[in-house]
Amino acid sequence: MPDEELLAIAHPMWEELIKYSNKGQYGKFIKKFSYNLLFGLNEVEVGKQFAKSELTRSLSKDYDFLGTIRRGEHVTILYRVRSTKKEGEWLGRMVLGFEDGEVRIFGASIF
Repeated sequence: MPDEELLAIAHPMWEELIKYSNKGQYGKFIKKFSYNLLFGLNEVEVGKQFAKSELTRSLSKDYDFLGTIRRGEHVTILYRVRSTKKEGEWLGRMVLGFEDGEVRIFGASIF
């Protein structure tokens, strides 16, 4: 998939992750996750993160796209992320791939 098509899909997915992370809406946050990612999640730990992490509840809607890393059947999209409450910058990472003919999220994190 060319970068333009990929980013037209990736950026809205990233924006949804930020939106639902900030709202603490776990069910909506994971709605585009792949089956394997969902299967491997520890829902108790993710729930604690939503409840206790100031960073994951205060992500700025403004982000910078940094680039892509293509590897096998997956593409990693990298973003510079900021918080509305904490100073500094973080690296956002979202791994995309196809599952049952749809683009799904195979990994998402902020470092």
